[in-house]
Amino acid sequence: MSRVKQATPSRATRSGALQRVIHAWMDAAEPVIVGLIYLCGWSAILFVLAIFFFVFREGAPILGELDLAEFFGSKNWRPTSTVEPQYGILALMAGTVSVTLLAMLLAVPLGLGAAVYVSEFCTGKWKETLKVVIELLAAIPSVVWGFVGIVVLGPLISHFTGASSGINLLNGGIILALMSVPIIVSVGEDALKAVPDSYREAAVSLGAGRWEIVYRVLFPAAKNGLLAAVLLGFGRAIGETMAVLMATGHAVKIPHSLLDPVCTLTATIAAELGETVKGDDHYRVLFVIGIVLFIITAVVNLIADLVVKGIKGGQNA
Repeated sequence: MSRVKQATPSRATRSGALQRVIHAWMDAAEPVIVGLIYLCGWSAILFVLAIFFFVFREGAPILGELDLAEFFGSKNWRPTSTVEPQYGILALMAGTVSVTLLAMLLAVPLGLGAAVYVSEFCTGKWKETLKVVIELLAAIPSVVWGFVGIVVLGPLISHFTGASSGINLLNGGIILALMSVPIIVSVGEDALKAVPDSYREAAVSLGAGRWEIVYRVLFPAAKNGLLAAVLLGFGRAIGETMAVLMATGHAVKIPHSLLDPVCTLTATIAAELGETVKGDDHYRVLFVIGIVLFIITAVVNLIADLVVKGIKGGQNA
């Protein structure tokens, strides 16, 4: 019996052999796992480049034929004219800028204020309830917001302003603001929560009130995250299509008041791309508008990055 026991491998020996096999497999799989991690990290950039390449490929053939001065400086958008098609996007750009700026004027103070309230002043079940409601607002489809703009907000605007129609710039700006607020609140709250509690405790020890802690301590410490929240809200507003198409009136004109109907770049693409013939001038110009939208968002992000770096450099100096 002793000889049999000596010939049988012990449990520790079997466990050590199994661990060596596992470590060998892990060492062999490590390069593959590292490669997958790098691929996941670069995937966002690759996807953006692929989308830009696709849009540029479709719009590039007509770039040489467009009169860029007329394209950016004319408000005449008549792509389906049988006499002389005109491709001027000045009115479309004016509508996009006006409705986006109005949405940001409404959404930024409301969103950041709500983020401060949820992060610093609200507690208990009420805080959890607010967070759930905010997440539900972010999940509402844009077409539902469009229905709200037409059926609910439009009649209210028409009643209180005396406008003949409530489907206008003001309607679109309010709807876009409501759509942008949940993103600003969520990201802004995360940025405020990331500020170490020691900052708050130090401010309290110096006799600062709750509001002084917010604007003298938390805002400077979380400025990068709050700026990211505003940028995400801006991206949500400028890139929105269906709600804007339904709530703004989709009229190609330069607005002179909040009660004028407008047309945006994104709504134009959504409304007209399905009616074009693939490869014709109208089709190509719509993709050029997509390139313009890419450039606008890239410039905004670049400016924001420079502002953040300027703030950091000023503080370090």
